[in-house]
Amino acid sequence: MDFFLEVALGGLLAGVMYSMVAIGFVLIYKASGVFNFAQGSMVLFAALTFVSLLEKGINFWLALLLALCAMLLLAVAIERCVLRHLVNRPPITLFMATLGLSFVIEGLAQLFWGAQVHGLELGIADEPLELGGLLLSQFDLFAAATALVLVISLSLLFNKTRIGLSLRAVADDPLAALAVGIDLEQIWRVVWMAAGCVGLVAGLLWGARVGVQFSLSLIVLKALPVLIIGGFSSIPGAIVGGLIIGASEKLAEVYVGPLVDGGIENWFPYVLALLFLLVRPAGLFGEPSVERV
Repeated sequence: MDFFLEVALGGLLAGVMYSMVAIGFVLIYKASGVFNFAQGSMVLFAALTFVSLLEKGINFWLALLLALCAMLLLAVAIERCVLRHLVNRPPITLFMATLGLSFVIEGLAQLFWGAQVHGLELGIADEPLELGGLLLSQFDLFAAATALVLVISLSLLFNKTRIGLSLRAVADDPLAALAVGIDLEQIWRVVWMAAGCVGLVAGLLWGARVGVQFSLSLIVLKALPVLIIGGFSSIPGAIVGGLIIGASEKLAEVYVGPLVDGGIENWFPYVLALLFLLVRPAGLFGEPSVERV
């Protein structure tokens, strides 16, 4: 029983890492109804900027501040140069725009910082820690605590501030929000800046786990089953979806993997996501779209 709990808890903590990426998608989808394909590239750009500044001898905290400023500037540039000109365009147009942005951001990252692989050390030991007789990763515990702080901060921003009220209005009906005087461009700018901050946090954690390299942008694929299960428009859904994916893939690998020669961890989350699509297409916390006739 202890082994089962250890595997399940380890999976839950690992699932938080998936949630960190998924939250960035949720922020953009809530504001514009668009799946932001460029989120993975933003994670890569943030991590590459931070680690490159560190390698140039810049202090850790100053490098973190500069990387944060770079992400905020990137968000403003995206809003001014791309999104502002695509207001009221069909969702497929916006999706294609984010697809193009993804390659542009990766190109900028290579132009500024090169294409070599970087190691990233955050000073957090990735060693097991014994709690109640169970061995848990210190790094995963730190990631879970970081995700908790991030979710609380975003919840306060979007539920207790005027910006959050405006965001909910834009998410419900962009044209009506525009008609009552809400600045759609400002809302998009704030949301992209928030997504950039989330991308920085996710980039640092994933970069410390797997190294900072261009394949880091492919972690968007890890977020897809999380979004399908939790729902594309819910931050709590992104957390719950990540926990479900993390725990289920670890348990499946340990208990089902030996029956099919292993390797089940990489594709089991997508099987789970397909099953969810069949029974609940909007996800656990998503809202089914309503068509007015």
